[in-house]
Amino acid sequence: MTPRVGLGFDIHPFSADQDRPLVLGGVTLDGPGLVGHSDADAVAHAIADALLGAAGLGDIGTHFPDDDPAYAGVDSMDLLDRVVLTLSSHWEVGNVDVTVVLEAPKLAPYREAMERRLTAVIGAPVSVKAKRAEALGALGRREGIACFAVALLMPR
Repeated sequence: MTPRVGLGFDIHPFSADQDRPLVLGGVTLDGPGLVGHSDADAVAHAIADALLGAAGLGDIGTHFPDDDPAYAGVDSMDLLDRVVLTLSSHWEVGNVDVTVVLEAPKLAPYREAMERRLTAVIGAPVSVKAKRAEALGALGRREGIACFAVALLMPR
């Protein structure tokens, strides 16, 4: 087997529910939460899709369907941990690179905590970057958050 690369993407709108926390990369941030069946952690979801895609194992919705009540409100870091466990018999994660697209909140105060938490769960280096949508489209109007992730898998 040769190394494989996977690309993941996720997007969630902001929730009107003021009690819903904003969770990204397993870290709770200041700001409105996101709409989703789980905790709506777009970073964890994009990474899970990148890892599953690199391994040729489908996507997060295949493994954890959003119409399954068992996953309602679930911590997405637990799902990510399960994805890594699923891959572990054949693959080792080389690294993961993440770009979050959002106007607010600023990720700089949370970036290192996100990288530490994600690295601990994945067992490989994770880098997190943030980009603005520069007032373009729904993301630029602060209607939600999008995330892209790239993962490298190495055969065991």
